Amino acid sequence: MRSTYDCDVLVIGGGIVGLSTAYAITRAAPGTRVTVLEKEPGPARHQTGRNSGVIHSGIYYRPGSLKARYAVRGAAEMVKFCAEYGIPHAVTGKLIVATDRAELPRLHALVQRGRENGIPVRELGASQIAEYEPEVRGLAAIHVGTTGICDFVAVARQLAHGSGAEIRYGTRVVRVDRRPERGVAVLTASGDVVRGRVLVNCAGLQCDEIARLTGDDPDMRIVPFRGEYYELARPELVRGLVYPVPDPAFPFLGVHLTRGIDGGVHVGPNAVPALAREGYGWGTVRPRELGSTLAWPGSWQIARRHWRYGAGELRRSLSKRAFTEAVGRLLPGVSEGDLVRTAAGVRAQAVLRDGTLVDDFLIREGARTVHVLNAPSPAATASLPIGREVARRALSAL
Repeated sequence: MRSTYDCDVLVIGGGIVGLSTAYAITRAAPGTRVTVLEKEPGPARHQTGRNSGVIHSGIYYRPGSLKARYAVRGAAEMVKFCAEYGIPHAVTGKLIVATDRAELPRLHALVQRGRENGIPVRELGASQIAEYEPEVRGLAAIHVGTTGICDFVAVARQLAHGSGAEIRYGTRVVRVDRRPERGVAVLTASGDVVRGRVLVNCAGLQCDEIARLTGDDPDMRIVPFRGEYYELARPELVRGLVYPVPDPAFPFLGVHLTRGIDGGVHVGPNAVPALAREGYGWGTVRPRELGSTLAWPGSWQIARRHWRYGAGELRRSLSKRAFTEAVGRLLPGVSEGDLVRTAAGVRAQAVLRDGTLVDDFLIREGARTVHVLNAPSPAATASLPIGREVARRALSAL
């Protein structure tokens, strides 16, 4: 039986950003009718539920950027939110370790960046690393005390429960009819029509597709990168969180070690191009989505500029020995037998036409639309302030 549903704000996407937006709207403007459409049978099935569960401090991000402001603020708010609702979490701190002399200037730059972002940082010499991680080796390190871990899926469920929004799972959007004077009407795969005064696009891996359905040209494409993880069979080797010094040319943090809220240690992610928007393995290929990625000029620019980096990631994807060698630079005692492959994630990376990897969060507005077009890590950490910002824009468009 076909039905028609009406609301004030229609949110597409039931990940942590979409649910945080619904939560923020109903708190900022009680009585506002909010409907969330999610194509999966439950919340947080993609980026939110397939990451390492880290509450990021904000140390990596350019001072003044949305990522820096929202991550620093969001980390404190996320810890408070988890404590208030009894969601498993811990403030663990983390080490960022330099294993090569060429990384030392970048490590020192992170110290300065952390201070500019208001983050407490302790500098460590090689012998001091063992105070935190006895099995980790490096030339120098920094300790960032405000980093933590939590269960982001549980956070998403709490946001859904507390928002008061109507949340419709298993609802895939196939068409959007936008009329600036009348709002938007969405047709779902089941034939239902959902009408709203304003549409908020928090569709993650599909956000550029949804933007185009509304008639807005996002002038970017989502290029999916699969993050491949292993689990450490000897979790006693790692006490907390250990990261390499990241390469500032890329939005990826490199293969790191993360003791999760369940006590297990995740190792990864490796980052390789995915052959589908939700391509969690090499065997998942969707020709239309792959063709869209290959047709975007920015994809070829990325390949041309960064093929050496990509070749290294691909080698670690195909060779467990190569992956183990990368981990061994931080954790010399690790062996191939210590690594057990586990679930992968896919990063929704916005890429501009010229091949620029969009580094900051990207939120754009159209007539009666708000599009969240780049919200990879640390979006889960920053989801509460991001949700408030998107909510503010949506409410101003009513």
